Amino acid sequence: MNLEEIQDPSFLKHYTNKQLEQLATDIRQFLIEKLSVNGGHIGPNLGVVELTLVLHQLFDSPRDKFLWDVGHQAYVHKILTGRASQFDTMRQYKGLCGFPKRNESEHDVWETGHSSTSLSGAMGMATARDLKGTDESVVAIIGDGALTGGMALEALNHIGHEQKNLIVILNDNEMSIAPNVGALHHILGKLRTAGKYQRAKDDLEWLVRKIPAFGGKLADTAERLKDSLKYMVVSGIFFEEMGFTYLGPVDGHDLDDLKNNLNYAKKVSGPVLVHVVTKKGKGYKPAEDDATGAWHGTGPYKIENGEMVKKSGPPSYPSVFANTLKTIAREDERVVAVTPAMPGGSKLDLFAQEFPERMIDVGIAEQHAATMSAGLATQGMKPVFAVYSTFLQRGYDQVVHDICRQNLNVLIAIDRAGLVGADGETHQGVFDISFLRALPNMVILNPRNENELQHMLYTAIKYDDGPIAVRYPRGNGTGVKMDAQLKQLPIGKWEVLNEGTDAVILTFGTMIPVAEKAIENMTAQGYNVRLVNANSVKPLDEEMLRTIAEEELPILTVEEAILQGGFGSAVMEFYNDHGLQASIKRLGVPDWFIEHGSVKELYEEIGLTPERIADVLLSELPQKKKRA
Repeated sequence: MNLEEIQDPSFLKHYTNKQLEQLATDIRQFLIEKLSVNGGHIGPNLGVVELTLVLHQLFDSPRDKFLWDVGHQAYVHKILTGRASQFDTMRQYKGLCGFPKRNESEHDVWETGHSSTSLSGAMGMATARDLKGTDESVVAIIGDGALTGGMALEALNHIGHEQKNLIVILNDNEMSIAPNVGALHHILGKLRTAGKYQRAKDDLEWLVRKIPAFGGKLADTAERLKDSLKYMVVSGIFFEEMGFTYLGPVDGHDLDDLKNNLNYAKKVSGPVLVHVVTKKGKGYKPAEDDATGAWHGTGPYKIENGEMVKKSGPPSYPSVFANTLKTIAREDERVVAVTPAMPGGSKLDLFAQEFPERMIDVGIAEQHAATMSAGLATQGMKPVFAVYSTFLQRGYDQVVHDICRQNLNVLIAIDRAGLVGADGETHQGVFDISFLRALPNMVILNPRNENELQHMLYTAIKYDDGPIAVRYPRGNGTGVKMDAQLKQLPIGKWEVLNEGTDAVILTFGTMIPVAEKAIENMTAQGYNVRLVNANSVKPLDEEMLRTIAEEELPILTVEEAILQGGFGSAVMEFYNDHGLQASIKRLGVPDWFIEHGSVKELYEEIGLTPERIADVLLSELPQKKKRA
């Protein structure tokens, strides 16, 4: 079948199983070929092909609501809702989003990117349906990894209490991004091996009602008898105790098994959980054999052997972080690394190879990770909470209440700080400066290259006056020479990288090379611009700021972060609070959510370019003749 001719899923209503099986094969081949070029979340999508086909055959989207959690497994859904012809643009600038997107299709009713939100969203939709008196189905599709998130468990508790008609499909592939951890993961393991029992419960009720003379009397106790059977047959009863009718385990690649159970789920009154067991990466051997999460989301790869197409270059910032932490941990037994389900992405798997007892993966549980780090710190340990900037948002109250308020020595290693590119608006790491800068006791550092990163990490471990955050970007370093000996850096003291007497650029991290190019352009026009590595975002270098004010130099702050409440705002606040006069302009991420595209394309879109920097400064400076 030509998948690019699909307009909507209505054609599936009359498909036979044989036709569905052929379509599943076509979809898998399509995904393998398309994602080999630009990459994407291939593993999760190969695992949900049959499930997605059956959902769209049995339900009526968009009238019936599908909520995909985390959303990276919605590629098949996008194909069936008429977007296959756009797959060459997947995760590309102005192209298809890698997650559900409401403005892309009426079939995308819930936007995601962070895990564990679907059940709460579904409860809201089910409540709205009942208030409006309509009868559409609400179906949340959530992975076993996302189900471990606290928000999902809160929603399960509420849904079970309210007994709304709502279907939860648990897509159980034993993986999230990395192998799952935690007690709930083990409960699901027991359920996988327990076999089906819902039909046995129904058969028992039917038999009880058929008993002559006593059937009517026993009918009132049928539910109690069925519950007793549940205890006998099933080793894990978690979901039924939460108030759900549990169906499964269901073979997620068996069309009849899926249809029988989902049709049954549609008839059940109250919340139903359908436990569907799938194979992540099904149909492509390299992805099927993945035991570490490498095929969860990939860059380009060679179809014939699964070999990743990697560009050579300097070590990545996360690998520098992990290797530096290993070096420090060899000398400091207090160092403990904590990650919320990102051991591979954060490269803490490298740390765990040497210090398995000192690397703790808590699962998708940022709140728990933050507060656990606080608990470690109260006992004299040196916890390193390694977390992506975008996921740190999920643990904000714990950073405020448990870490900063108690002024505990927790190092927050903020990975993916700044624009991340293809994952788009749900993952851009641009808010952390604003929300951390407001917190008492917090120190925020940002290195300009991988060499400075290793020294900052060493400095942060040695720092004993409270919480400290070191933020660093995604991707490779700049290729600078790495010092053999780690050293402490002064906190709150900036570094002048280029002298100048006409204007000053205050910036840090990834924006330093951009500013350097702008200065080259301005030097050719006869201007001398000072460049300052403002690597201590909080505290500021107040002494240098006073000196700049005395020199009456125009100031431009540049940051790969949201402008509201950011570094530039901090500089303006300093001058205002101290009654000092200064001409200040700011460049940074504007007040909207930045969508997907390459980082370079996004820089162009929001004006974080050498040309824009030069233009802003030139508008503040008198014209000069070009040098000979």
